[in-house]
Amino acid sequence: MTASEKTNECWADPAALERLYRRYTRRTFVHPDPLEFLYAYEDPGNREVAGLVASALAFGGVKQILTSAGTVLERLGKPRATLMDASRRDLERMFAGVTHRWADGSDVAALLWGTRHVIDRHGSLRACFEDALSPEHETVHPALCRFTGELAEPKGCGYNSLLPCPPRGSACKRLHLFLRWMVRRDRVDPGGWDGVPAAKLLMPMDVHMHRIARRLGMTDRASADLETAREVTRGFRRLVPDDPVKYDFALSRLGIRGDEDLDDVLPT
Repeated sequence: MTASEKTNECWADPAALERLYRRYTRRTFVHPDPLEFLYAYEDPGNREVAGLVASALAFGGVKQILTSAGTVLERLGKPRATLMDASRRDLERMFAGVTHRWADGSDVAALLWGTRHVIDRHGSLRACFEDALSPEHETVHPALCRFTGELAEPKGCGYNSLLPCPPRGSACKRLHLFLRWMVRRDRVDPGGWDGVPAAKLLMPMDVHMHRIARRLGMTDRASADLETAREVTRGFRRLVPDDPVKYDFALSRLGIRGDEDLDDVLPT
């Protein structure tokens, strides 16, 4: 067994994880989180575009994330209709002056122009992703590689700071966060991409989830990369085979809310 295939023993108390899930999986606890923007869009076509934008901007301080995502989505209005009526130059003008850390309006325009390209070709982001996913795929990773390739395909889009590159071994936390929002359906995740099994999702892995996973005994890897995300997902899949990222939202509230502690989900 290779190091990347290793599965560590989980020290978490499954009953405690379920209590944590029931406690925090409520919209009351979503703010501050870019997920909150998706609730304004009942139409799935608008929601998936809004979700891609909100997740793409989900880096840096949360206040700046909400400000930047709010600005972009306000200018888009009804996202799908706006995209289908816009030229590349229209998008460049629409987002001129937008900045988010090292990204700027041209990055936003490139991502959205790639999004329009995918919608033109497949009819929706959902259809593109589902077309890329095969039954033999253990996880969504191969489909995500193809999906991002199509988003970057139009001339001038390329891989910018808003569009991570899954084949390079990054955990691509923002993209997996987007997929969680689109695929899962519960009291916080709106779902809608019913053709993608939740069982194939990978845990959105950042430094905070990496720290939590190490505390839970699911990995001893030093970096929050793709292999760590795979290893941690395998650990959660043993607990919830059909929904390995079920506890992502609830666990991410730890440290944010300041009224819960990891010790509560570790056995005494």
